[in-house]
Amino acid sequence: MEFFSWLERILRISDPHKKIEEFNKFYALFPNLDFCHITSTKIWRKPSYAAICKIVKPQKVVKRRALLSKEQRAIFLHAIAHIEYSAIDLALDATYRFRNMPMQFYNDWIEVAADECRHFLMIESLLAELGYKYSDFPVHQALFEAALHTPTLLGRMSVVPRYLEANGLDANAKIIEKLKRYPDEFAKKMIEVLEVILDEEVGHVQKGDFWFQWACEKEGIEDSVEEYFRQIERVYPQTRRSKGFLNIEARKRAGFSCKELELLAKQEVDCN
Repeated sequence: MEFFSWLERILRISDPHKKIEEFNKFYALFPNLDFCHITSTKIWRKPSYAAICKIVKPQKVVKRRALLSKEQRAIFLHAIAHIEYSAIDLALDATYRFRNMPMQFYNDWIEVAADECRHFLMIESLLAELGYKYSDFPVHQALFEAALHTPTLLGRMSVVPRYLEANGLDANAKIIEKLKRYPDEFAKKMIEVLEVILDEEVGHVQKGDFWFQWACEKEGIEDSVEEYFRQIERVYPQTRRSKGFLNIEARKRAGFSCKELELLAKQEVDCN
């Protein structure tokens, strides 16, 4: 099957296990597939998980108040599983949507999709230990909407890896520290999985940084920092206000400049 046609087929699959199974078949053959860059791309009107999950507004999603009970932990893990499921589609959509790119672009985002599939299965396994599965709680479609709002390469690389996933580097580190307060074995399992995800998603943000800078150079944009904030604020206004906690070390590893970090932190940052 042709590369982009097969990606479109995978993107349409709702069931996560069937999606991952089909992706693995694609992944095994992808270096040798034919590419037809002139085929048209589809604009998705609803996320693939709409067939299996109840979608609600973000403020209506069930909130966890702590990580003490089985249900509270399941709610938290379900939220992470939903992020990972959405991230599979986001990586595949970037690969599918942007045509006539260097082959390294397709290599990078197919690798990211493979990571996200593995992350989803890791989280789902923990959910199963608690007696739950993906789709047991309502979800929001904020990540899907982020893709709708970023039809250009500059916008997509700014918003998805360099904003949303970078925010995940901050949130993940805070959650790991919180979980360290709990002495039970399941909390330790959660930490182990979250540490793997945190480490590997630094690489995802790094890939986003590379292709964001590539797109800036391609379009003759000299101030990539200003362009980054312009792209982000188009989708998420008030981005330049202080974000509170920033995982500075992870963001530096992922390619954030000292100037960007200082604008986000609203204070001087040690960039050594």
